[in-house]
Amino acid sequence: MRIAILTNEYPPNVYGGAGVHVEYLVKALAGLNDGEHRVDVFSFGDQRLESGNLHVRGVNRHAPFAMTDPRHGMFFQTMLRDIEMSGLVEAADIVHCHTWYTHFAGCLVRNLVDARLVLTTHSLEPHRPWKAEQLGSAYHASSWIEKTAYQNADGVIAVSESMKRDVIDLYGIAEGRISVIPNGIDPDEYRPMDEPDILRRNGIDPERPYVLFVGRITRQKGIIHLVNAIPYLDSGIQVVLCAGAPDTEEIGREMEQAVRDVRDEGSRDVIWISEMLPRDQVIALYSGAQVFICPSVYEPFGIINLEAMACETAVVASAVGGIPSIVKDGETGLLVPFEPRGQVNFEPRDASKYSRDLAEAINSLLGDGDRRKEMGANGRRRVLERYSWHAIAQETAAFYRQVGT
Repeated sequence: MRIAILTNEYPPNVYGGAGVHVEYLVKALAGLNDGEHRVDVFSFGDQRLESGNLHVRGVNRHAPFAMTDPRHGMFFQTMLRDIEMSGLVEAADIVHCHTWYTHFAGCLVRNLVDARLVLTTHSLEPHRPWKAEQLGSAYHASSWIEKTAYQNADGVIAVSESMKRDVIDLYGIAEGRISVIPNGIDPDEYRPMDEPDILRRNGIDPERPYVLFVGRITRQKGIIHLVNAIPYLDSGIQVVLCAGAPDTEEIGREMEQAVRDVRDEGSRDVIWISEMLPRDQVIALYSGAQVFICPSVYEPFGIINLEAMACETAVVASAVGGIPSIVKDGETGLLVPFEPRGQVNFEPRDASKYSRDLAEAINSLLGDGDRRKEMGANGRRRVLERYSWHAIAQETAAFYRQVGT
């Protein structure tokens, strides 16, 4: 097959789980059966690569637009890049899009080169209402593009059963057009490693226990609720927030104030690493942590939990979306119930209670080293058994063939 992958994120421009997914899926697809498939990747950025049957082309066009709301700028630039991207695809049997950022291009390519359109559901715009802070009323336009793409797709890959239900409920997609294929991980890369010098370079005392968050500063990741949980954590604990790239200036300022308030309280050390760390350093942080925390209020899958589990670290995570399919409560970590305020409002009904519940789960594991060690071993075993990229690429290629018939 000739496969065109359309994506916002591709190395070196990877800032979220969708980008990690695309990076490893592409590598595994290109390696199937000694490279029998041609894989063309079109991404936002200035990437350029020719390596055997793998071809990568970045799209980085920028043009000034007159707009009534400066928040519309991201949407207009996205549409511009989609148009350019769609003109670069010469031929494809399958055009596979990741996130709404490339859905417009995917719809165009489907018709321009007579390809079958496949979408992977990493997230869904109606379940991310906070994006209106970032896009303004262009959020309604991005939601419309997403809906249009799903209703024109020949096949949909959902990363979890939860996402499959959401696609059916929101867009009326027939169940037979959807396949559940999870995210994966490279367990040879993500594995336990003891690197105290890396911890020290990032301001962490390797002789003292710490809990870890890794992710973007966005409403979706629930980081503000975690910061609000810090005063309830056992005293003496280090809290490491590997968190950058705020979605908006507003949430960036909110995060700064929340961290400042906790630091002023003084009984817990908060180490905030705001820059994107190289992967080997993030793996060292995962490995050294007593507990990894994923407080997301919306999470279709949650690949960061797999990363922590592969490093034999126990996980405390919210029981939302696809997370319960990864983190087995009481076996590889603890799940914290999350009750939203409304059906499409992903703020907790009682934010203070949610923060206290996070702290209670974290404290229970901090006080039980044997249980943490057992959960860490269980997590690594689960990753090895269920989430290899080679197997995921094989399932994906089989779905392509199914869609193409």
